[in-house]
Amino acid sequence: MVKRYTADIILLLITFVWGATFVLVQDAIHLIPVFSFLAIRFTVAGLLMLFIALLYAPWRAAFHRHLYIAGFIIGLWLFAGYAFQTLGLLYTSPATAGFITGLSVVLVPIFSIVLLKRKPPKVAWIGVSMAAIGLFLLAFGQSGTLNGGDLLELLCAVSFAMQIIAVGKYAPNYPALPLAAVEILTVGILSLFVLVFTHTPLAHPTTALLTPTVQWALWICILLATVIAYFAQTAFQKFTTPTRTALIFSMEPVFAAVATYLWTKQQLTKAELIGCGMILLGMLITELGGQDHTIAPVSSDLS
Repeated sequence: MVKRYTADIILLLITFVWGATFVLVQDAIHLIPVFSFLAIRFTVAGLLMLFIALLYAPWRAAFHRHLYIAGFIIGLWLFAGYAFQTLGLLYTSPATAGFITGLSVVLVPIFSIVLLKRKPPKVAWIGVSMAAIGLFLLAFGQSGTLNGGDLLELLCAVSFAMQIIAVGKYAPNYPALPLAAVEILTVGILSLFVLVFTHTPLAHPTTALLTPTVQWALWICILLATVIAYFAQTAFQKFTTPTRTALIFSMEPVFAAVATYLWTKQQLTKAELIGCGMILLGMLITELGGQDHTIAPVSSDLS
């Protein structure tokens, strides 16, 4: 049985990867459209995962209708999260978007009660509350205004929360790599559909795809932030709870802030530093306050 702490550490590491690549992605999407970046990133990553999975006979045998449905559901929520986040950024500030998206840390324990019939312990609610306050301080350390894209960002938070819930539901029942491959390919294909229906070119000019900024961002995101990260989430989240997973993922803006400072020397305000500290403290309270060291895979009525 995988130790809960081991699973939590793995999830924290992939959260670090997501946060650390934030600056790279920001630079890349100034050169190519956002959905072009998503389409290339997730399609190539999904094909790599599919190729690896087909090399191993037990994984190859795992591809069947039920796995396709499970992977599609998880991937649909993940795509919805990215889509709503991208559309919301057209109407609201990145700071506000970061805070509202981070509210998935609050939504996951609520959805866990309703959909998974799993009630988080009191210590988890304390940690979640502290993380939510920390996210607010981190997001509004420099700006306190709300804009018209807030509803879209809230839908983004719901989508990311449901992706965590869906992984918690389906991951215990299927091999990690085949399931993650279908999930990631779903995001890639849906992103390609967006490009086709909106008549958006992959890049304009096409040579923008070949710039070092875009290539570095794409390959780091494909290999580290997608293939390895989403395989790890699918493989290890089953050994912890959705609430703990959401709380760990709330560290992403903290890692992003640190990476931004190291990369651009952009200073954090006092409010932002306090916010980072509260998110970290909320995670530690939940981590150290847990009673069980392993989490058995659970079934639920979520469909």
